[in-house]
Amino acid sequence: MTVSVRLKHRLGHFTLNADFEVPPGLTVLYGRSGSGKTTVINAVAGLLRPDDGHVVVKGRTLLDSAQGVNLPPHRRGLGYIFQEERLFPHLSVRQNLKFSRWFRKATRSDFDHVVEMLGIGHLLDRQPGALSGGEKQRVAIGRALLGDPSLILADEPLAALDDDRKAEILPYFERLRDELSVPILYVSHSAAEVARLATTVVALQDGRVAAQGPAADVLGDPTVTPLGTRAAGAVLAARVVAHHEDGLSELDAGGIPLFLPRVPHGIGQPIRIRIAAQEVVLSRDAPHGLSALNILPGTIEHLRAGAGPGAIASLSTPAGRLLARVTQRSAKAMELAEGATCYAIVKTVAIAPEDIGGGAA
Repeated sequence: MTVSVRLKHRLGHFTLNADFEVPPGLTVLYGRSGSGKTTVINAVAGLLRPDDGHVVVKGRTLLDSAQGVNLPPHRRGLGYIFQEERLFPHLSVRQNLKFSRWFRKATRSDFDHVVEMLGIGHLLDRQPGALSGGEKQRVAIGRALLGDPSLILADEPLAALDDDRKAEILPYFERLRDELSVPILYVSHSAAEVARLATTVVALQDGRVAAQGPAADVLGDPTVTPLGTRAAGAVLAARVVAHHEDGLSELDAGGIPLFLPRVPHGIGQPIRIRIAAQEVVLSRDAPHGLSALNILPGTIEHLRAGAGPGAIASLSTPAGRLLARVTQRSAKAMELAEGATCYAIVKTVAIAPEDIGGGAA
């Protein structure tokens, strides 16, 4: 494993007791506000000294309470991206980027590559005050990368941005995930961000790890709902096969055709799609004459009743696992139970642009 974390810490009435190991890629710490996500990030960064802990990144021990090891932040070799960009206002973009190179051996080719990847070449001679929120965050990402980090920590880096700026930044995090060998530990309580970016998910609830594993597995598990059932949803892997004149894109998901509002990805490219559980309708019979274009045959794997009138059904389909939010009354009337066959119906327009991202799930 690339990153191994074991932490115990008490803050007032809150107790953190987190233990997880994650492989390379982009790992999202996912949960409600107050679940312990930022506490974990700060302990890994060395900004917080836990009561007890052990942190190893790429085989290098950063913290070992039992052995008295606790490297200071500047010796941990990590990059930190905050909610606010925290650029030096008196320095140009170029000077802000080069600031990290004073501490690490980044080369000119590294600098040029990062500038190209983040699309900030035209900003190099500007001052931070002349940049938009999205541009500032791209510069902050570049500065973190040029420190040659062994791990990037991103603490809700999009939280301070409006929806348009978030849409601007998300593709750059996809590129970091897919093109660089630097692992990323990313904090979020946005289901759409998690589904779009995560290769691995660590779900936190009340300071403890509720689940961890590949994003599609954790998000498709009906028993794991750190933000509640309204935020439940599954991630499907698909490939673009056609763009049609009526504004729709056609995808292949495990041999099942799916239709979405036109996506910006080219034909043949892999993409990942989050389908919210509340947007899935179930039918025991093959539906006919519907306006919905996406109909997937499936089998009920699990049915989890909630505290109220609702329930979450997990379905196995050729495209992957789906979740559907139904009432317990409907589940009883339809005789939904493990092994029951049914059809999942998803309206094309129910899939929002922020739920669609590049890369395999």
